[in-house]
Amino acid sequence: MPIDYSLYLVTGRDLLPEGTTYIKSLEESLRGGVTVVQVREKNVDTLEFLEIARQSKALCDKYQVPLIINDRVDIALAVNADGVHLGQTDMPVHIARSLLPPNAIIGVSCNNLEHVQQAIRDRVDYIGIGPVWPTSTKKLANPVIGVRGVGSLLAALDGTTVKAVAIGGVKSDNLLRTLHGSMSPSGHKLDGIAVVSEIVASHEPYAISRTLRETYTAWDACTAEQKAKPSIAYTAENTKAGVANLMGIIQTTNPLIHQITNVVATNQSANATLALGASPIMATAPEEMEDLSRVLGALLINFGTVTDKAGMILAGKYANCERKPIVFDPVGVGATQFRRETAAQLLNTWQASVIKGNAGELGALAESQEVKAKGVDSVGSGFADPANFVKNLARRERCVIALTGKTDWVSDGTTVVKLDNGHELLGNITGSGCMVGTCIATFCAAAFTQANTESKPSMPVRGDMLLGAVGGILALTIAGEAAANRSDVRGSGTFLPALIDELYNLRPETVLEKARIQVIS
Repeated sequence: MPIDYSLYLVTGRDLLPEGTTYIKSLEESLRGGVTVVQVREKNVDTLEFLEIARQSKALCDKYQVPLIINDRVDIALAVNADGVHLGQTDMPVHIARSLLPPNAIIGVSCNNLEHVQQAIRDRVDYIGIGPVWPTSTKKLANPVIGVRGVGSLLAALDGTTVKAVAIGGVKSDNLLRTLHGSMSPSGHKLDGIAVVSEIVASHEPYAISRTLRETYTAWDACTAEQKAKPSIAYTAENTKAGVANLMGIIQTTNPLIHQITNVVATNQSANATLALGASPIMATAPEEMEDLSRVLGALLINFGTVTDKAGMILAGKYANCERKPIVFDPVGVGATQFRRETAAQLLNTWQASVIKGNAGELGALAESQEVKAKGVDSVGSGFADPANFVKNLARRERCVIALTGKTDWVSDGTTVVKLDNGHELLGNITGSGCMVGTCIATFCAAAFTQANTESKPSMPVRGDMLLGAVGGILALTIAGEAAANRSDVRGSGTFLPALIDELYNLRPETVLEKARIQVIS
């Protein structure tokens, strides 16, 4: 029979809260929606393990849920369990297979590509990929993979029947990030999540199990729904028209744009937001993030000075919970190891809607050797094939990528848009790149509003983030052209206030007339 791996419970009696028995907790978990149970007992003698397994088997049979035994093939055979889960240092799969009944389930823990490839050769039924998050449940023998590291392992399963669950630190507050981020570029997704302490250590295992199962089910349905939708056929004309429409939404809705941004450009960014018709709030205290997530239109995280990491982490997590757009600007990410590690931590913690950066920054994020970074700037001629670069990075990060420079490139992983507006004076003022991020966040807020007003979905959707990114870039670059051509602009000192003026005076018809767009399929 096909196995539903969506909510895979791994037991741990040492985690039970005071006053709760193992059997009571397990039954509440099963009632709440657990679909597979793995009994893990590391520090007990065989007789005690056998008794726990026997009780677990009876309860799982009552709820028609498969029972898996961790490590011990003898215990699995003794209680007629449905299968075993093996670690990398446990009994080899082929020996376990020879001892177990023909229809027994065998799963294996995997931490790297070599493990996954061996599991495929061994013809296992499923793999447990992890640890995905840091966890205190057990001492980690393998490095944390991170959400973004799961996709490459899932890609190895393409064309096989092997199922996959994520394990290690998975909780209700990071479940959506785990599910969305743990997907291969080809769209291969997890078949379930394995949970330990979130359920076992809870005083309300029924409620938390139900929440986890419902969240997984809703995400799975939403993913299928999005996959079934016909892709948007972008053209230069309908893209420009879409941007013009978003400008009207900004003016009528005045979205709140929460910005944790580069202290060098805070004032310019706030003024640019106001000029476009939105409202800025430059809040950094971690204590404010949950409340702000409920009212913001979009979140911009620009870590040019990397001084508010705690606020950035929480702001992104709460914005994800509210399904609000997040624009990430990894300023100077290639300059230091600290910045690279911080970017990885942020992107593993929350899902960005748009990642915006210059060639040096995005090259560092993609671990490309094709371009080099010099502080916050990129040096050299750039990418030989920028269209494919942004498309591939968008697929890997599962978001829109905006590559800024003399020519701007934007992709959602399917469509690539080439933009040729702008003026060299934009590169001669501090914070022009930061202001691009501000403008993108403002247009993404409008795209979010549009999507959730027109279709009224059952759960909030982010909207057309490709259009939001294109709109933000066009707004600043077209305003930059207009500012540079003013008679009162004589250099970078007079250019900045003129740029804010032109953002303020920018009209949809100007974008329709001036935008230089090429859509590449």
